[in-house]
Amino acid sequence: MRAFVAVADAGRFQDAAAELSITQQGVSKRVATLEKALGVRLFTRTARGAALTIDGQAFLPHARDLLRAEERAVASVRPGRRALRVDVIGRRLAPAGLLRDFHRAHPEVELDVVTLFDADAAVDAVRSGTIDATFRAVTMPGRQLPDGIGAVRVSDEPIQLLTGPSHELAAARAVAPASLAGRRIWMPGIVPGTEWAAYYDDLAAAFGLTIEVTGPDFGTEPLLDTIADSRTLATFVGERTRLVWPADHGLRRVALRDPTPVYPHSLVWHRDNPHPALAVLRDHLCTRRPGLRDGEIWAPSWTLVENAA
Repeated sequence: MRAFVAVADAGRFQDAAAELSITQQGVSKRVATLEKALGVRLFTRTARGAALTIDGQAFLPHARDLLRAEERAVASVRPGRRALRVDVIGRRLAPAGLLRDFHRAHPEVELDVVTLFDADAAVDAVRSGTIDATFRAVTMPGRQLPDGIGAVRVSDEPIQLLTGPSHELAAARAVAPASLAGRRIWMPGIVPGTEWAAYYDDLAAAFGLTIEVTGPDFGTEPLLDTIADSRTLATFVGERTRLVWPADHGLRRVALRDPTPVYPHSLVWHRDNPHPALAVLRDHLCTRRPGLRDGEIWAPSWTLVENAA
């Protein structure tokens, strides 16, 4: 199985052999044995190396799962010997910043940072042991965390309005969310069924807003280009979202107040996970959570209540 995955990743039997520190003939024999056991061809030999067949493409994710299961089995008898694997949703978003702060405070803790797509995938990964923890807005409407999964709300990230320099609100120091009713808020990156889609649906409903999700999502840079040139379009961003744009864009971050909408980031983990660094991470986040006074913030009613573990 390991030989098959190595060839799939390298694209050449010779490179896979070097990666596994065995002979090319040894790799070929192992893949041939696997193909015989499965009754299908996994690779097509080409002038450039080895290409996965359709059967090989179908088999690859399951092979990776088996190898990850083996890694978890070995790691389970050596707690603390491996890096703490944490999902941060996106490397420019607030959870990545929280994890960077933790690393600065605890440089002795080795971290393996991954990014998963949505809450369901992340919680499933926590439950299966593929990752040790994730940062998510939980729980989503109509959805409860599985048995054995713990969670604690660790950061309320204020949401800001991002405008171009010619937008009517560009010079404002702060605006009330309700004052944005009737204005064009554009967020093409919202994916239905995700926790952030649920959050912004509730935000729009609470303050009478219309959030447009039309048009293809070409990524952050094209979105910023459009916002910078528009007198009417604006978008929402998290206060700790790291954005970089050309100086001539002149983009403005405008605070939202009365109340301040916050995105409620929670740390989610498996209660039976023995990794000692996990407890260190929880303690760090729970003792350093900044917050706003009651009545100043807004968050959806379905999100995890404060410090519910």
